[in-house]
Amino acid sequence: MLKNNMEIKKVNGINYVFRNGKKIKHKPWLSDLFSFVYDSIMEKSVFPKKFASSLEEHNKFMINELKEIHNKSVLELGTGSGNLSQLFPNDNEYVGVDISEGLLKIAYKKFRNADFKNFELFLCRAEDLPFQDKYFDVCLCNLSLNFFSDIEKVVKEINRTLKDGGFFICSVPVPERNKKKSIIRGTLYSENELKTILENNGFNYSSYNFVNGALLYFKAIKKL
Repeated sequence: MLKNNMEIKKVNGINYVFRNGKKIKHKPWLSDLFSFVYDSIMEKSVFPKKFASSLEEHNKFMINELKEIHNKSVLELGTGSGNLSQLFPNDNEYVGVDISEGLLKIAYKKFRNADFKNFELFLCRAEDLPFQDKYFDVCLCNLSLNFFSDIEKVVKEINRTLKDGGFFICSVPVPERNKKKSIIRGTLYSENELKTILENNGFNYSSYNFVNGALLYFKAIKKL
């Protein structure tokens, strides 16, 4: 699974990444301080107030879209507190990455409690994935794409680590759907900008016909 110059050390269910024998360090993220209330903030504040959307409808959509994915290798960028453990089948190989150690600790418990037999969590950046080329069948990114520092690098890494014909499913806030003009953290790209970035980096883009406040849902298939 790992690139040749990468090594890992697992502690309490979290894989810490080393490159050429040196541990890769990450700037602590603010969410580490609030990881214990992260889910409550998302449910009671971010979805209804920032996104003007429904968490329940979001979860229903994701469950329906992911229900046919079985026995695949699945990468999630921005694992967060591990809520995806409740949204797709546990017979898949799941690999999740995040820069928040606190959230990964919560995610570990959720995936274990959801009876995932084959899952791994990595403390690393989406812009610098430690995984080998063409390893994953599916990549998912749920409400995190706007937080990455270099979206071009992220898309290139998704392309590199996906198998030919693999696909990327994403939900992300976009400015043109932010009708309330809420202050949404991170960098917001329009749908046209996202489509251009993906298609310029080896993907065929299509959006879902699903409206949920400020959120855009799309699928991008890696070109053969």
